[in-house]
Amino acid sequence: MKRLILLGGFMAITATTLFSCREEPQKTVVKEVEVEKTENEGVLERTAKKVDKKVNEEIDEEIDKIGDDN
Repeated sequence: MKRLILLGGFMAITATTLFSCREEPQKTVVKEVEVEKTENEGVLERTAKKVDKKVNEEIDEEIDKIGDDN
């Protein structure tokens, strides 16, 4: 009788875990979008241009401070 109760309990637990833990399949939606890239430059190129512009401005200021040799 003890074995019958243990076997029944084990079967109940097994059946509960098998059927209650079943996951529903998830629906995945994938959408392809085309994007037009207006700039052909990357981040490094844009940053380099900004740095060059700032450096050139500082150089021009120093040249103006020194004056013209002619």
